[in-house]
Amino acid sequence: MWGISLQRKSGVTVSRQIYLALRERILSSDLKPGDALPSTRELAKILAVSRNTTCEAYEMLSAEGYLTSRQGAATRVAGDIDFEAGPPTADVPPEKRPVQEYLVDFRTGQPDLEAFPKHAWLQAMHRGAGALPSRYWGYTGPDGLEELRSEIAAWLLRSRGMKVLPDDIFISSGATQALHLLTDVLYREGSPHIIVEDPCHSGMLRVLQNRGFRICPVPVDRQGIQTNLLTRLNPGAIYVTPSHQFPLGGILPAGRRTALVRYARQHQQYIIEDDYDSEFRYSGSPVAPLHTLDPQRVIYVGTFSKILFPSIRIGYVILPGSLQAGWRKLRTFNDVQSPPFQQA
Repeated sequence: MWGISLQRKSGVTVSRQIYLALRERILSSDLKPGDALPSTRELAKILAVSRNTTCEAYEMLSAEGYLTSRQGAATRVAGDIDFEAGPPTADVPPEKRPVQEYLVDFRTGQPDLEAFPKHAWLQAMHRGAGALPSRYWGYTGPDGLEELRSEIAAWLLRSRGMKVLPDDIFISSGATQALHLLTDVLYREGSPHIIVEDPCHSGMLRVLQNRGFRICPVPVDRQGIQTNLLTRLNPGAIYVTPSHQFPLGGILPAGRRTALVRYARQHQQYIIEDDYDSEFRYSGSPVAPLHTLDPQRVIYVGTFSKILFPSIRIGYVILPGSLQAGWRKLRTFNDVQSPPFQQA
């Protein structure tokens, strides 16, 4: 009766089932505006459930405006519901892609996950998260965990000779998010052009295009971007991978590095330095980043996805002071902050 068939062993509560059944009848116009419903006591008797259960269902419908009621009068269907149901969704399960097994996996950016010390990492994460003060369980702002930013600054000094203040480092949910946010920070209606290496990472190219940048490709040779071809361009920003050009692998030499910075200074533009995997070298220490030549003109983007594991989703960006307020505002309204527990 009343179009309600209860499934006692369903994972959905009985009160929710009653609510859904009545709502469906209202939306399909089986129950019209002004129609009276039985009292909660009467409906409970009809359905062989407790009155509390029907009261809960009616309360949900009333809270959402499907029912109206007043003391001493019948509960009725609200009079301002005009709805036409759309076509039913086809109940076809999505096609599952077969899991592919590889003898050797040549995809880029994929560290050997079997070799990672998972047990040691889980222990460290448990200790770090457990030591976090209670305030870190709330909103702590878009900058990232202060202790992590201090450690990154010290690590960059040891490994790359970069003198960076922790306050200039901002934690992101991976380098991918950092690059997405930077495209918004740097986009300018007056000059929506950006210089990119040709070829470059196709995913990053799509990010820039989707944001509205007009792409100014500059050819790459075995040493990286050919800076002698920059003179005819006047971009809004420059995106490069100087320590390990993607995908050709060249290292930008000193002469081109200084030329690139001079060009950015001349046109008052920022350089996005994507340092995605410079830790990996056949010999010697990591190459000194472009950032060391002009920290106020070069935005440095780093990540831990390659040297730890991709799902860690912790990256960082070193920002000139002039861009920090814009980053904080954008990050706050984008997703507020990165979770602190893996950071710890």
